Amino acid sequence: MGKHKRRYVTRVGEDRISNLPEHLIDSILERVPFEDAVKTSIISKKWRYKWTSMKVLTFDNHFNAKIAKNGAIDYNEYINTINQVLNLHKGPISKFVIHIPPMLLDSFEEIDEWMMLLSRNNVTKLVLYNSNRRYELPSHVFSCLGLTELILENCFFSPPLQFEGFHNLEELFLLHIDFGKSLSGNQMNLLHFLECTNVHNFNIKATKMKSLILVTCPDANLLQLLENPSIVVFGVSFRTFEDFDRVEMINSISFLSSLTRIEDFLIEGNFLKFLSAEVIPKWFPLSMNSLKRLVLQDFEVGDLDQLYVALCLLRNSPNLDTLRVHFEEPRDFVFLALDHLEYPNCLDYTLKQLRTVEITCLEGLKVEVLFIKLLLAHSPNLEKISIKPIRGLNIRRRFAIAKKVMRFPRASPKAEMIYLNPEK
Repeated sequence: MGKHKRRYVTRVGEDRISNLPEHLIDSILERVPFEDAVKTSIISKKWRYKWTSMKVLTFDNHFNAKIAKNGAIDYNEYINTINQVLNLHKGPISKFVIHIPPMLLDSFEEIDEWMMLLSRNNVTKLVLYNSNRRYELPSHVFSCLGLTELILENCFFSPPLQFEGFHNLEELFLLHIDFGKSLSGNQMNLLHFLECTNVHNFNIKATKMKSLILVTCPDANLLQLLENPSIVVFGVSFRTFEDFDRVEMINSISFLSSLTRIEDFLIEGNFLKFLSAEVIPKWFPLSMNSLKRLVLQDFEVGDLDQLYVALCLLRNSPNLDTLRVHFEEPRDFVFLALDHLEYPNCLDYTLKQLRTVEITCLEGLKVEVLFIKLLLAHSPNLEKISIKPIRGLNIRRRFAIAKKVMRFPRASPKAEMIYLNPEK
């Protein structure tokens, strides 16, 4: 009796892709470039035009590159393509991401219309990067009261007088924003300002604001913004020395005293220099008892002014747990900082709570190495110190630095030293 092979027939329509649950299909579409999401219509009937109900629409630089010809974007094609997508779209839009490319724009009329459409679609996340002239946000944006995330670049932020804030906002990131008039709002959890102007007019009533980051915003009223009792994360940075000419003069001690509630503090080297313009005592009137994590960004340890303020911050932070240091190449007068670091009592304080130290962009200069030696000698409970050299440092030089640092005495017998690959 011969053996008969049993034949199995797979019925059309039972493939796994076609039978994926709706929420998985939505999740897949949101994770691929928009033009690829449109192409999924050919997969099966179930996927046909599924993209028209996507809750997340992304017209970013990847999208712009796809419609560009010879590196340039035609205005009419750009507008018509997005209009066509929005006209075919069905249902709510929860997140809208758009990068307006550099091109000849007579007006922002079409973009205004898109903002109006979003205000009617219950958008909760809006990301708008603008590479054209500064765009004045229309009033429709300020009627999107369900926003939880708002990221804007190169815009005028002038809400109507009756605007009382985005009550559900959890994250706000503003880049190159001009606040023309005074602004008040409330219930914001994250404020991140990067190279914004007229920030002194940002009179925010943010009762739930947890984080405030200011980068190159020299006209910001720092003391006023820091009056908010809910802020626990604060960062301040000046990109250039020219910013000093625009900054509002503040009393350094008043400023440092306003940080007593801060748990995470990021301070950039140029701002350390700015604070040193006034005489800062070794001990502040009020210690920074809440500070757990300190970041010294672009820190010129070879600048005595910056070094002195940095040591004052360490000395007045009794509960500091984590220290991150990103070195910047010293400009000049390094010998003054060297003399200070070699002085036996330059820190004269024990960092009892310090557990983690991260050093990046190390060139191996003597002044940098001495700073690391100081930390090792004054941290009896240190658990880990990681060191990452600057890119371009040859292997022989990196080995010599590691050998030197490994020989330094450590106040903590359990301190683990990790030497990482160069900064990329």
